[in-house]
Amino acid sequence: MAPPLTIRMHASDNVAIVANDGGLPAGTVLPGGLVLRDKVPQGHKVALVDLPARSAVLRYGIPIGHALQDIAAGSWVHERLLDMPGARALEHLPMATVKPPALPALEGYTFEGFRNADGSVGTRNILAITTTVQCVSGVVEFAVTRIKNELLPQYPNVDDVVGLEHSYGCGVAIDAEGADIPIRTLRHISLNPNFGGEVMVVSLGCEKLQPERLMPPGSIPITDTRGEPAALDVVCLQDDAHVGFMSMIDAIMATARHHLSRLNQRRRETVPASELVVGVQCGGSDAFSGITANPAVGFCTDLLVRAGASVMFSEVTEVRDGIDQLTSRASTPEVAEAMLREMAWYDAYLARGKVDRSANTTPGNKKGGLSNIVEKAMGSIVKSGSAPISGVLAPGEKLRQKGLIYAATPASDFICGTLQLAAGMNLHVFTTGRGTPYGLAQVPVIKVATRSDLARRWHDLMDINAGKIADGTASIEDVGWELFHLMLEVASGRHKTWAEKWQLHNALVLFNPAPVT
Repeated sequence: MAPPLTIRMHASDNVAIVANDGGLPAGTVLPGGLVLRDKVPQGHKVALVDLPARSAVLRYGIPIGHALQDIAAGSWVHERLLDMPGARALEHLPMATVKPPALPALEGYTFEGFRNADGSVGTRNILAITTTVQCVSGVVEFAVTRIKNELLPQYPNVDDVVGLEHSYGCGVAIDAEGADIPIRTLRHISLNPNFGGEVMVVSLGCEKLQPERLMPPGSIPITDTRGEPAALDVVCLQDDAHVGFMSMIDAIMATARHHLSRLNQRRRETVPASELVVGVQCGGSDAFSGITANPAVGFCTDLLVRAGASVMFSEVTEVRDGIDQLTSRASTPEVAEAMLREMAWYDAYLARGKVDRSANTTPGNKKGGLSNIVEKAMGSIVKSGSAPISGVLAPGEKLRQKGLIYAATPASDFICGTLQLAAGMNLHVFTTGRGTPYGLAQVPVIKVATRSDLARRWHDLMDINAGKIADGTASIEDVGWELFHLMLEVASGRHKTWAEKWQLHNALVLFNPAPVT
């Protein structure tokens, strides 16, 4: 049996995490002589000292809660014994006060990517078929299957064909406040760098989200043979020309052939690592997320920023409790103010639904040792590394700058991934402790396991095992560099992630805070 292993994150912490697979039984003697009074599951906290009722329970050096009763040293500390602290007020915060020393540029790293007319670079060469409304999704799915089987083999330089299907487009208050968010999200997804500027739309005809509203004139950043802005290419299923279902399918396939032909002319070329646009995210989080995978991603984030790349971190409720850490790291007071605007907007959004940030944590998070959203947030923020935060994106906005960016999104895996796609990411990193087969069809997703046990059991779903950090067989820096090098291989198309190999992908979920009629 492995010797007892506990992990304490900060010198002032009065709890530690049990790292052993399967946890530790009552009566276990820890290094230093503390005897466990309870069985403590893996990832859960043990009190290192006596904790009187109402005293602060410290992890990461901050109060993650207050004891609801006296907790003896050696006891299991779980969510039912803690009173969660209130949310930090969005005022009197440190604004752009942290000025870390500039790290040396990381030069000489490249990948093989697809350059686009608008200056962006794709990591894949994909034909995306945009839909204006859920009503056409079944038709598009049928057409995509035929395109893949009958047409795609004729265009060997095209990686895939995907339908950008969603649940929006009609039955919504399309002029209401907040309705612009899902519309601009879908517009910007259609222009993701992995799609090469080839915008093809399938419309029903009677929907509220008309093609011209989705993609207004001038929104497609490519030109026709005369140098004029390219016209929007739309197949409308209600057009009189369509007689029967197969007529619709034939029209979609004929239109797709034109776009496939142009995409097939593209070739990979060597580009600097600065052309990476990486979205980082976590889901199915556990107590190891903030110990292994997320710190390794944070180290890699710093490497990417040093290489001149763009990195987005997100999930409003999963950083809300560390807002002072973020505003202090803002590159300017204006960036800090922009973060506060997004936090305030989301606070109000949750309040309208009569919930608060505590609604975030899932049963799986708690089973994995995370007592509440405060503890979860401290482990989530470390994905952002230590670089200054140089910009902020509202939901659905497109990224237009380099560096470390805070993209304000809900914490839902699917909505966050969808919004990061809209921002323009060409590579995705997703950490998980409980395990999730999450993937996206539009962009490669690198999955990072927080625990070695998960990496062993899900050996053909996890791309990197950050659990080696807790095992003591690798450092945070080791795994961070491993991830960095894997990113370049995946971005170049030389390596497929497990999600790509199995063709696992989740649906796009547009964030719509406006009413549904």
